[in-house]
Amino acid sequence: MLPSGVFFTDHAAEAGLLRTLPQRLWLAALLAALVLLPLVAGAHLIGLLTMLCITAIAVLGLQITTGMAGQVNLGQSAFVGAGAFVAARLALAGLPLPLVLPLAGLAAAAGSVAFALPAMRVKGFYLALTTLAAQVMFPILIIRLPAAWFGGADGLGVDPPTVAGIRLGGATAMYLLCLGVLVVMATAAFNVGRSRAGRAFRAMRDNDNAARVLGIDPLRTKLAAFFAGAFFAGVAGALYAYQVRYVTTEQFTLWQSVWYVGMLLVGGMTQPLGAILGTLFVTLLQEMLRSAGGALLDADVGLQGGAIFAATNVLLGSVILAGLIFEPRGLAHRWGLVVAAYRIWPYPHR
Repeated sequence: MLPSGVFFTDHAAEAGLLRTLPQRLWLAALLAALVLLPLVAGAHLIGLLTMLCITAIAVLGLQITTGMAGQVNLGQSAFVGAGAFVAARLALAGLPLPLVLPLAGLAAAAGSVAFALPAMRVKGFYLALTTLAAQVMFPILIIRLPAAWFGGADGLGVDPPTVAGIRLGGATAMYLLCLGVLVVMATAAFNVGRSRAGRAFRAMRDNDNAARVLGIDPLRTKLAAFFAGAFFAGVAGALYAYQVRYVTTEQFTLWQSVWYVGMLLVGGMTQPLGAILGTLFVTLLQEMLRSAGGALLDADVGLQGGAIFAATNVLLGSVILAGLIFEPRGLAHRWGLVVAAYRIWPYPHR
């Protein structure tokens, strides 16, 4: 819904992502605030936002594969790990950051094709089990491969990235790098939905038999969906490797893949905005509960660390479950309703 008096004279303007001047101004103001945030924020908040940007890129990829194309993926964390290890290996070989990021994404995307092939014949729960195999096989492959490749069970260390001779070793530099990559990847994700491939993804998600009748190649479309989603995961993994400076297989678990799916469900599966809002909501909620648990430990209220950890996770799961019950279409849908109500205020809106 657009404000009264706004109309378009061509399809390109109507299909634009930012169709009014206030939308462009608000987005510019938001980006400016995020860029200037390190001037007033502490190191802990900057580190948290850096990890939030990296996670959002991975969830955006999951939104393309699962939300847009309807291909259930429980192995996104494995593809993030693949990107992280490839990036670490390439960085140790001396490749610059502008080459490491796309190569890590392509490596993860190429690996996803092997697990996307069964999607031609299975769907739903059975497809979820197929992608689960990627998550199970990932640490085994990394450990069993020659240690000279990816470090085996010991993992690999990563030096800070260098761009144009400038070493990005500080927290602020890494934050700005991850924020810039997130903006680029988010722009790509939003535009995928408006492209021919995005329309094919949605047709395959809604009814693959009808899509086949319309001339859409199911194998090519499903492979493209997995390839695109894993590419995002690989780029996220490369940034993660640069951020933590050391990667091991224990960092990329099935639990992390489940959290990616949970973030997408909370935010809304049908649009990239849902991936961003879901990541923001769950990450900040996790941080709040972690801080509350630490405060309880410092207060010495008689509770053990394990009990506090379990209680915070139960509370986190309960909040997410409540969100899914009361807003099953996600935070992005609720945001759309708020924007629509604002635009037609003060007239009634239901």
